[in-house]
Amino acid sequence: MSGVLAGQSAIVTGSAGGIGAGIAEVVAEEGATVTLCDVNDAVIEVAASIRAAGGQAQGFVADVSVREDVERIVEAAVDVGGGLDLLVNNAGRWTESLVTDDWDKVLADWDLIMDTNLKGVTMFGRACAPHLIERGGGNIINISTYYVLPARSEGTNPPRTDLYASSKWAMNGLTQAWSQKLAEHGVRVNALCMGATDAPMLRNLFDGDPPADFAATWMTPRQIAGLAIDIIREGPEGRTGENVGAWVGVPVELGPRKPPHEAIAGTPLR
Repeated sequence: MSGVLAGQSAIVTGSAGGIGAGIAEVVAEEGATVTLCDVNDAVIEVAASIRAAGGQAQGFVADVSVREDVERIVEAAVDVGGGLDLLVNNAGRWTESLVTDDWDKVLADWDLIMDTNLKGVTMFGRACAPHLIERGGGNIINISTYYVLPARSEGTNPPRTDLYASSKWAMNGLTQAWSQKLAEHGVRVNALCMGATDAPMLRNLFDGDPPADFAATWMTPRQIAGLAIDIIREGPEGRTGENVGAWVGVPVELGPRKPPHEAIAGTPLR
């Protein structure tokens, strides 16, 4: 299969549906052998559908917060792909959390969110970095949120998402530090920071049945996947250490590279 990722090997976490599945499908269409993982066993069906469409994919039930699972997935990707060229850290958790919550709830919510959104990303980055370096370069793409960029509408960083938002702000540190350390090895590290995108996490806020007119405004997983491919297409001299934003009602496009002081923080609206 031809494409910008022809002959490459990729991992997409949290790929049983939504953004992760959309990215995995597009990555396979672009020629990569893709390894999918998720705690939801529907990931096996997503991998099978990619193969049925002519792509190369394998799916595993795994928890990104468990070291043994992380190492198992990376080993499987390296074995089937002969190495590793791309990691997409998409797996994420959300739950409503408020500063006024009781101790038992906040500690349980902390473990739920941070184990996946921060610990899982950290472990996958460390497990994959040696293989990306050995390959002579590649890409890490962290899936974040528009909450970490200058607000373009009301409702950014709402009070009921203090832990989820904090996990994504913490991801900024990983994206920035990794991009600087891995630059000498030809590995670029960026984050995609999108607003409302059709995915199970968002639909669950409406018990799976969002208002049709509202859902019609959402971005699609394949649009977000297109941004990831555009980042990869820039090649070794492309951007790194940047939060790439995508907002409802705004064209979903890569845009020009930001100067270093705006790469993570974003460009304030003027």
